[in-house]
Amino acid sequence: MNEQLRASLSEKVNIALNQLRPFLHADGGDMELAEITDDYIVRVKLIGSCSDCSMSHMTLKGGLEEALKQVAPELKGVEAVQMA
Repeated sequence: MNEQLRASLSEKVNIALNQLRPFLHADGGDMELAEITDDYIVRVKLIGSCSDCSMSHMTLKGGLEEALKQVAPELKGVEAVQMA
């Protein structure tokens, strides 16, 4: 994936994250983009209460992944990664 495409996709992912942020912040959590892989998988870091929330998988799949399909249908999925 070239850098221009990666930058464009990163911008779209951040738009989708910003749409979810009010809901995440209301529960004391957040997410941030960690990377977009060459096979079009979005990896996000779960922050705050999102990092140990039992509903985070549903937020990723039902919230972020659905929002991403609308703005960037070429993306294949979303995964959570651990903070380093």
